[in-house]
Amino acid sequence: MSFLFEPQFHRFIICGIFILAGILHFIKPKFYLRIMPNYIPYHKMMVYISGAAEILGGVGLLIPATQGFAAWGLILLLFAIFPANFDMACKGYKKRGLTRYTWLLIGRLPLQFLLMFWIYWAALV
Repeated sequence: MSFLFEPQFHRFIICGIFILAGILHFIKPKFYLRIMPNYIPYHKMMVYISGAAEILGGVGLLIPATQGFAAWGLILLLFAIFPANFDMACKGYKKRGLTRYTWLLIGRLPLQFLLMFWIYWAALV
């Protein structure tokens, strides 16, 4: 059970999360297009670029030579998409008020920073 505390084990989990999320950008682009903020240009292209970045980052975590670059790339990607997630939470609140869905959107925001730390710990420490 000591493997649960090994960074390598966590890199595999993070890899799976990002590869799956990236693939979903290509399988279900309409979902991502609906949540794209108006101020971001070229919505469809941005969905595909961010999906490809998630896949490449996830795979990169598994390759020792690219692990550090991939980790920083994923952390920067999470910073880059944070405003879009904030925008989604604001729109959810304006449209629905404080519903369970809105609370989930709001609660997801600090989780992004925990995910950044998790990536940092698993791949860069």
